[in-house]
Amino acid sequence: MFINKNYSNLKKVADENSSNYLHAKPFPSIVFDNFFEEEILNEILNDFPSNIKDIGNEFNNKAEKKLSLNSAEKLSLKTNNFINFLNSEPFVKFLNELTGIKETLITDPYLVGGGLHELKDGGFLNIHADFNQHPKMKLDRRLNILIYLNHNWKENNGGHLELWDKEMKKCEKKVLPIFNRMVIFSTTDFSYHGNPNKVKVEENNSRKSIALYYYSNGRPNSERKLGLHSTIFRKRPDSHDVDGNLEYKKIIGKIYLKSKKKI
Repeated sequence: MFINKNYSNLKKVADENSSNYLHAKPFPSIVFDNFFEEEILNEILNDFPSNIKDIGNEFNNKAEKKLSLNSAEKLSLKTNNFINFLNSEPFVKFLNELTGIKETLITDPYLVGGGLHELKDGGFLNIHADFNQHPKMKLDRRLNILIYLNHNWKENNGGHLELWDKEMKKCEKKVLPIFNRMVIFSTTDFSYHGNPNKVKVEENNSRKSIALYYYSNGRPNSERKLGLHSTIFRKRPDSHDVDGNLEYKKIIGKIYLKSKKKI
């Protein structure tokens, strides 16, 4: 069983936490600690590839510096089994009930932009709103899940997930990426998030996580403010952050799916 016994009744967990999720600031979100069996995540951590730079995707530009791996063929059996559970009917139903999303959530077998993420020393990801349509399935992106795999992660290691208000005036929430911490949040045109402050770790350490995204066929018109868009990076006050879109084809097609080409 992948779920910690304290969270094994998923319907009860959804019912008890739905209001907190919907009313969270700056946008619907929630943080769960020790949600999964520790042994399972430790096995995934032990299987975490040490050569993602060679077998996966490398992002190294003004907006981000990170590595990712989204090919199921290159993930371990235990990692694939865990991801399959997160894409299973019971867990997806839990997400629908927790988030209040009326449309049926649909999983992504291609793991576009998802899978394993890694930030080594100096890694970062500027504040942004995510691309809002799946490039293959043409579905609306609705939900992000991030699961952290970092033992003994301290405040001075940085890499906090930051959630910003829609005016980009204030960081409303900072989340330390500690082991067995899961963050769930709704993805809209204004769900600005990222980990913009550089990771500080020794050479043999890194910030590791699992990322999964969920979609639906259609979404409320109130969430269709900017039309179809790629990742939109936003500048923090008094910073030199990137502000605006990187080219859609580069973000969606050439980088997230297969390329290691730097932009």
